[in-house]
Amino acid sequence: MVTFVFVITAISGLIWCFLLGGWGNFWRCDQVLNFEHSSSLKEYPPVAAIIPARDEANVLGQSLPSLLQQHYPGLLKIILVDDQSSDGTGAVAQRIATDLGHGDRLEVVSGQPLPPGWSGKLWAVEQGWQTVQSDKQSPEPWPEYIFLTDADIAHGRQTIKTLVEKAQRENLALVSLMVLLRCESAWEKLLIPAFIFFFQKLYPFPLVNNPHHKTAAAAGGCILMQRSALQTIGGIEALKEALIDDCTLAQKLKTQKLPIWLGLTRENWSLRPYDRLETIWQMVSRTAYTQLDYNPLLLLGTLLGMALVYLTAPVALVSAIIWGNTSLALVGAFTWVLMVIAYGPTLKFYGRSRLWGLTLPLIALLYSLMTLDSAWQHWQGRGGAGKVGFIPRGLNSL
Repeated sequence: MVTFVFVITAISGLIWCFLLGGWGNFWRCDQVLNFEHSSSLKEYPPVAAIIPARDEANVLGQSLPSLLQQHYPGLLKIILVDDQSSDGTGAVAQRIATDLGHGDRLEVVSGQPLPPGWSGKLWAVEQGWQTVQSDKQSPEPWPEYIFLTDADIAHGRQTIKTLVEKAQRENLALVSLMVLLRCESAWEKLLIPAFIFFFQKLYPFPLVNNPHHKTAAAAGGCILMQRSALQTIGGIEALKEALIDDCTLAQKLKTQKLPIWLGLTRENWSLRPYDRLETIWQMVSRTAYTQLDYNPLLLLGTLLGMALVYLTAPVALVSAIIWGNTSLALVGAFTWVLMVIAYGPTLKFYGRSRLWGLTLPLIALLYSLMTLDSAWQHWQGRGGAGKVGFIPRGLNSL
């Protein structure tokens, strides 16, 4: 038994050596868009921003002004699609724009009933896209860029300007930012930085940003893309059956040899609270098994992979203490240290002590249990495919 645990832990250690040295340096958190040192353009192209919104009246007072008051030198038109809200989202949005003196910058579109084959969010985005395409009477040039965001995201005033400058300077078809997720409650401090770490490990940003590498990803809360690029892949309709629409969008663009860029930012942040374990648990378990295509083998592989990578080190240390085995203790401690080193930059980005890296096995266990509960709910006939986007595809590569 000692030999078996030693070998398994050594394999886990080798995996972490590979992750630290050979997986795109994902853990360094060095793909950060600098808002202060962007270069100005002679002319700024027109941008159309599309915001899908359903029952978001309570957050629009914080998020919508951040877009209406963007410091963008070019034409900026904001289209908010009120997806059949019951709380007066559209009226609230129009009132906010009027009160701020930016009523001419905002157009509120009343969402139509959901047709077969569409998710609610993507259908709302599609209606915004249709509005952009049908705007034939505008004397201004056709929008060169489309900006996609969510109603619960607040943006720094230079966001669109900085994104456009980067896209123009580097001739990018898509620029996307992983917004700063809320990290205030105890459960958010424990689980949210780990999500960012997991996402970067699943989609290493340096590999995403390498036009010669097939890895592609985007963060749906903040995406700027060329209108022509979206048309090239068939518009929003080409994404309607995707489980993870933002990453599918990035993949389709990269398949067409169109360069993309994904990075981190502190200038844009999510307003959505996940302040209780129950809230996070429900949100993950609602969709995790859906993202595994309801496949029991993928579920088993996910759980075994999580156990091998994250749980063997603490198990080895406890076993070494019980058995009094120094060699096992050393390999377990070495593996855990590698884990802490890898997690450190993400914790620093979120203002957390690197010592929180010691909790990564516990965090991985919680996410694994959420995924297992998602499958259990499905088998009991209680599962539901809700809004996809917070957790990458089934956690199966975390």
